Amino acid sequence: MERLTSRKNPLIAHMRALGADKSYRHAHGEFLCDGTKLLGEALRWGAEITALLWASDPVEALACPVQFRVDQSLLDYVSPLKNAADVVFSVRIRPWDDAAPGRTLVLETIQDPGNLGTILRTANALNIDTVVLTGSCADVYNPKTIRATMGAVFRQRWLEMDLDALRAYLSANGMKLYGAALSDASRDVREVDLHDAAIAVGSEGQGLSRPLLSLCAGEVIIPMNPQCESLNAAVAAAILMWELSKGRGAQAHV
Repeated sequence: MERLTSRKNPLIAHMRALGADKSYRHAHGEFLCDGTKLLGEALRWGAEITALLWASDPVEALACPVQFRVDQSLLDYVSPLKNAADVVFSVRIRPWDDAAPGRTLVLETIQDPGNLGTILRTANALNIDTVVLTGSCADVYNPKTIRATMGAVFRQRWLEMDLDALRAYLSANGMKLYGAALSDASRDVREVDLHDAAIAVGSEGQGLSRPLLSLCAGEVIIPMNPQCESLNAAVAAAILMWELSKGRGAQAHV
């Protein structure tokens, strides 16, 4: 296997830009991943791997024609993550279709990549059919988000849309939207019929915006110790997704 040694190599520059720049990722239709765990998930779920950089011997012979050996220092240069793994690879972005959503979680302005990745991982674990991103959410293809998904990025369906598109989406699919919010009008989420419904979760600092709340049929709250003011967004989303999926005959994604 050929070895690359220069930071000025076009492939090295390209992969570094994929890890560092959202606009560059989306313009080129690729994103950056690291580690044999994610590589195994990408292969398992049929992702199109476009290039691989190895700092050690490959774990298996792969069909990808663009593979090179590099020193660990060069791999660290390519990866924006601390403690880069022994393999960094790029993957073709695959758009998800917009078929009828089923169990749906709406996220508004979840800006922390780690939280977003954790939510996508949890959504996949709880058989949530669709995660909708609206507002200024972190980029799903940010390497920190990708790492936090632990491979769920390759199998969890998600869509990105503005509020007008979200309104049309809910209407077209006959879905009610409930917003997680601290207000006098909020009901215990366990008491709300979530059949054919979606739940919206906002950022920890700002919660859901008024324009998004205006789309909601009601507001829900997670019952908890009154001494606790709020939950981490990923934890709150996990609890709400459990309620959304509970008792609805959810089947594992295949």
